[in-house]
Order: sequence, then C-alpha cells, then structure tokens
Amino acid sequence: MEYIPEPFRIKMVEPIHKTTKEYRQQCLKEAQYNAFRLKARDVYIDCITDSGTSAMSQNQWAAMFMGDESYAGAESFYRLEASVQDVFGMPYVQPTHQGRAADYIMAQLYAKKGKYAIGNMHFDTFRGNAEVMGAYPVDLCIDEGFDAASDPLPFKGNIDLNKMQALIDEKGADNVCVVIITVTCNNNGGQPVSMQNIREVSALAKKYNIPVVIDSARLAENAWFIKQREPGYENKEIKEITREMFSYCETATMSSKKDGLVNIGGLFVTRSEDVYHQANQMAIVHEGFITYGGMSGRDMEALAVGLQEACEDSYLEYRTGQVKFLGDLLMERGIPIIQPTGGHGVYVDGRRFFPHIPQHEFPSQRLVCALYEESGVRAVEIGACAFGSKDPVTGEDIFPELETMRICVNRRVYTSDHLRVIADALARIYERRDQYKGMKIVYEGPIVSLRHFTAGFELL
Repeated sequence: MEYIPEPFRIKMVEPIHKTTKEYRQQCLKEAQYNAFRLKARDVYIDCITDSGTSAMSQNQWAAMFMGDESYAGAESFYRLEASVQDVFGMPYVQPTHQGRAADYIMAQLYAKKGKYAIGNMHFDTFRGNAEVMGAYPVDLCIDEGFDAASDPLPFKGNIDLNKMQALIDEKGADNVCVVIITVTCNNNGGQPVSMQNIREVSALAKKYNIPVVIDSARLAENAWFIKQREPGYENKEIKEITREMFSYCETATMSSKKDGLVNIGGLFVTRSEDVYHQANQMAIVHEGFITYGGMSGRDMEALAVGLQEACEDSYLEYRTGQVKFLGDLLMERGIPIIQPTGGHGVYVDGRRFFPHIPQHEFPSQRLVCALYEESGVRAVEIGACAFGSKDPVTGEDIFPELETMRICVNRRVYTSDHLRVIADALARIYERRDQYKGMKIVYEGPIVSLRHFTAGFELL
C-alpha cells in the first residue's frame, strides 16, 4: 500500500492511555451516547475534529516567544497581517478569537432575514447563525456530492451552476443575499472545489450583484487538490493558487485552527474597505481591539508561521496522503466510505454500514458509539442529528441526504499505526454489524442546527 512518510521527526510526545471496553460503555452511558460529552482523558485516539488539534512546529513555538501583547498596534498583528496578505492576496485583515467569531461577523454583514444564502454545503455554525437571523441557507452542491456511494470525482465540492441559476430565477436575485463557497467542502468528505467552479460561480454571482464569500478553513488542502487534479495548475505554487482562489470573492472567513496549524484563532479577510470597517466595529464589540481581535500576541505569531507552513508541498503531500492511507485501509476491509478521500478525514457511509438501521434511528451516531466502545476512538456523526432539520410549519423531521461518520485526522499528530487501530476496530464492528440496533434522541437544544453538540440519546 502506498504511504507518504512524515516530513518531520518527533521531538516531544504526549501520553495517551487505553481503557477497558466495560469502562468505555459506562462512559458512553454517562455521556448519553454523545461523543462531544465524553471526557478527553477517556479517549484513546481522538478524531472528533481537526479543529485546533494540530501539533505546532518548533518554528511556531519559537515565534510565540516574540508575542507582543500590546492592546493596540502590536507588532504580532503586523506580522500576522503580512502573512495573511501573502496567502490570501487581499488587503484587509481582522483577526478573531476563532473561526465561528469570524463566521458570526460575516453572517451579521451578509445574511439577511427572509433571504437565501447559497452554498455548496453550509456547515453547522453558519446554519446556526442563519437560523437565529431568519435567513435560509441552501445547499447547491453537484448531485454526486450528495451521494455517499457515488463514483469518485475530483471535485465533489463544486456548486452546481444550473441549480444556482434556477434558484436565482425562482426566488429573484434580490432575495439571494450571499454565496458562500466552503473549501474544502466539509459535509461531504472534505471534497475540494475546482478553480474553474470558483471562477464560474463568482462570475454568475457578479452578474446579479450577489457578494461571494469563501469559507477557507482548509484553503491549503483545497489548493493542493487543485494542483494535483486540475489541468493547468500542476506547476503552480500553492500560494499562487490560493491567491487566485480568493481573487474571485469579496470576503473570506477562516477557522485558523485547521490550515492555520494552530490551536486557537480565526480570520475575517476582505478586499472591501467598507466591509472591513464594519467588521472592525463588530470585532471591537465582540472580540477586542482590531489589532488583536480576541487573540493573544503569541497566538498571532504562531498563526503567521502556521499559514506559511501549511502551504508547503511536502507538508500537503504528507497530509492528504495520510488521509488517503486511512481510506485505503478501510476500503481493503470492505468498509463503505465516500470516495475519493478528501483533505482532513475519512467519511464512513452510515447507511451502507448499517443498512438495517433507518435514518430516524441515527445509524451514523450509532457507529460513532460503536467505534468508541470497541476501541476508544472518538469520531463524530455528520448525518441525521448534525444536519437534520424540522419543517417550520409541521415540525416534522427533515433528514439530510448524506448520513456519515467523520473520522478526522489531526494534523501532524497521529502515526500510521494509530490509523491501523481505527481500521481494525471498524472491521471488527463491520463483521458483526447485524447485531447493532439504532438510537433515539431524548434531548435536543433550542437551535436545531446546533443540537448535535449537546444532544442526548438512548440505545434502542
């Protein structure tokens, strides 16, 4: 099997501990079978998210000692600003304490009550903001992106231009407030968006004066897939590709806890001076003064370095190669996954894994619990709970087209042997999959699009 060796050597280690199956069963019961409620100390290999879980480099740790903690005008901000401008090619940079803060500012500026927000697949934080504000998020990914069993395609994160045009025609351009392109597309496997699609979506939006925003948490991974899969980009530098990506949008948001290779931080980046000044005011109210935006100077220093490291070919080859390695291990064992593997994790198809468990009994959530029970590995459901909704009139459940379990691969953290543990555990569960039954939800919070963080379940 092909593998990509790590482009680094290990300098410091953090102990992790195995537990017994009986102990894990008790942990699940106490957590109401919600992986978010588990204590991290009770998790052996933690794949619930790739957000803020990266291992920082020696250069990032060294940069933190240069942190300028001045309230206003800190040198750390200007070093971060220069790094962001280099990667994004946009002039105006507002740091935030993390990505959802940038997402909140973006939603306040772009999401309008009673109007539609087009996206390939909106993620949970924007859906939560939209739900609160009364905007309507609409997912317009290509059909193959909604089918976990579809054949491999290079860019399953693309927006379907015909669907976009049809929505504009049906609802009217004045009723579409924003187009948000998420790179890579988180909901359907970390699937990339092609440069051609970004360009064409931008042109269509511009025709109707609809602003375009790029949710860029995984900007370097998307650029790497463009370099590997899209003709004409094979000889370009990653930062050349990222700058072109962002040339087609007005604003970008970023959870820096992904491709920024840091444990905290976010970015709101724009080419519009007017939008920038509005974002400044919101940052002052909600985050802090504009030159720190809720981040410490030392964290801005680490992010300035991390953005550059994330754009290195050797890192990206290893990063995407490790995710592919896990995907190949699972496919060898007959486990159904979304193909091709994306940039930040492997997505197991809950429907095909547990075909006897109906979607209203949360098959992917059941798989999350089974994996933790079997091996101490923590993953997350991306399915009926996380992306289910309710009919505003009848209150009846509406289930998403995709029903998956996401296994995130933390950046520069786990080895190939850790991934083998995951694959072997899933293989054991798959062999006796007929023995598992579904679940029912017994608690959900008031914001349906965010219920998966706090929901409670019972086994059937």
